[in-house]
Amino acid sequence: MQKTIVEAWARANGIEITEARLNALATYQNRVLEVNKHMNLTRITDEEDFAVKHIIDSLTLLPYIKPNASLIDIGTGAGFPGLVLRIMRQDLKLTLLDSLRKRVNFLQETAEILGVAVECIHARAEDHAKTHRESYDICTARAVASMDKLAEYALPLVKKGGIFLAMKGPEISEELDKAKPAIKKHRGQIEKFDIVQLTEGLNHSIIVIGKV
Repeated sequence: MQKTIVEAWARANGIEITEARLNALATYQNRVLEVNKHMNLTRITDEEDFAVKHIIDSLTLLPYIKPNASLIDIGTGAGFPGLVLRIMRQDLKLTLLDSLRKRVNFLQETAEILGVAVECIHARAEDHAKTHRESYDICTARAVASMDKLAEYALPLVKKGGIFLAMKGPEISEELDKAKPAIKKHRGQIEKFDIVQLTEGLNHSIIVIGKV
């Protein structure tokens, strides 16, 4: 992993990152790229791009995470952003959810290698919500579906007073407008819509939707 890129970004954004956590993130990246040779986990294989578009991208959610929160990352894939957040925040009670069994197995093995406590679940979000409705303080989703569908998947899992953090590209206004009926249906309320910079010329959106 390009540690200097991650460390410089963290410093510029007021995020403390220890050498131990940098090493854990590097171990995680190396494992994803190694397993990716025989399992489809990511299209990004350049180390610098990976550091920016996966690691830093995930780190942008840190300011939104309250202490001792329970967080479910739906459609987590290779574990972004959830596993990065768990490496950074030992107080975080993390659940990683994915519909593909082999990815769930990869996540469980990776969490054990990293020495972090994580619950890994093989299920679809809408099915998991049938038994875990309003069970989590925070739900995250990254590159999973359109905002209207995400609201249907994520908000039923969020407790009253909790939040859904959706990670999207910079041009999201039209998609967000289309999602407003679904957000309202599930007692969601758009609280914030932030544009964050990953690196020069590369931005993304973080949409914060509260559960009322």
